[in-house]
Amino acid sequence: MAFGLFKKKQTEKSEIPSVKAGHLNLTVKEVVNETADAISIYFEQPASGNIQYKSGQFFTLIANINGKQERRAYSLCTSPFVDPHPAVTVKRVEGGLMSNHLGDNLKAGDVMEVLEPIGNFVTTFDSNNERHIVLFGGGSGITPLMSIAKSALNQEPKSKISLIYANRDSDSIIFKYALEQMEKENPERFKVVHVLGEAPPEWKGYKGLLTRDIIKEALDMLPKMEEGQTEFFMCGPGPMMDIVELSLSNLNIPKVQVHKESFTSDAGKKKENAAVSNEIVAREVTVIYDGEEFKYTVEPGETILEKGLEEDIDLPFSCQSGLCTACRGKCLSGKVKMDEDEGLSEAELNEGYVLPCVSHPLTDDVVIEIG
Repeated sequence: MAFGLFKKKQTEKSEIPSVKAGHLNLTVKEVVNETADAISIYFEQPASGNIQYKSGQFFTLIANINGKQERRAYSLCTSPFVDPHPAVTVKRVEGGLMSNHLGDNLKAGDVMEVLEPIGNFVTTFDSNNERHIVLFGGGSGITPLMSIAKSALNQEPKSKISLIYANRDSDSIIFKYALEQMEKENPERFKVVHVLGEAPPEWKGYKGLLTRDIIKEALDMLPKMEEGQTEFFMCGPGPMMDIVELSLSNLNIPKVQVHKESFTSDAGKKKENAAVSNEIVAREVTVIYDGEEFKYTVEPGETILEKGLEEDIDLPFSCQSGLCTACRGKCLSGKVKMDEDEGLSEAELNEGYVLPCVSHPLTDDVVIEIG
């Protein structure tokens, strides 16, 4: 039983439900089992034209589960330059409403409501580029890295791509055979270094957790480029990315060459602590969205987005933890406190962008324009 999670595929044009701005109704083309607990969901392109997205971006899937609308952000594993159909990869999470429901119920022909692709974990591809793209992945963190790797191999013939990929064991390697095929087809340009937490006696690769020593040794074996021609992209569990960041810092890698995508955040804990601040009191805010202006009061302990949703304002959101940037807006006046700003770049912060899902008003004149 799908608990109303998916809509039946429509056959008559007049029967197709209206779609809100920024929303898509996408038909599932295929559901592929990648591992015992991970699936890739391929979508048909809409009749209105192919979906435009960048490698490293994500979809937000929307579903009605147990009578409540749930939203979850999932990275695209496909390349807009290579793959005819966009796909996201979903790994089951213990107790996860969306991930388990998708794994148990989703099938070809189902129609899902999806927010248009967004995300800043991207890079610009150019056939003239000659660089080394080093990818660090852990578990399902491989998803956006796979998209970047496929696009780089297709768009930058002079560039080399290396992947250092950590997993629990061999059976947990998402895209295992696809990665092997990519190595075979690009022996001089694509290299994968696996790190397995549990490995059989015959395993000749790295064993255990990803450590600073493993990272240094692996990087020493990978192609060398001139200074400034190597870029690093990482996505995976927080502790793993902390190790990678520390290792690259110790190797004097400039931060501008390091890009990070987080799937989890401790923003909820930060939000609890934020409520005790003397600066965070009940204040009225103004939110401008889709040409309309909304005013409402945000109480301590709740965020600007949360209160807006309570007021039945159809604001865009996905993760609600300050990572996906679906709710990003520009603070036109006043000041806010964000529990988490990891999803925004330094340039965006300097330009006054904020994330309402983790923001509290600090002054009485806060005006945020979302979009």
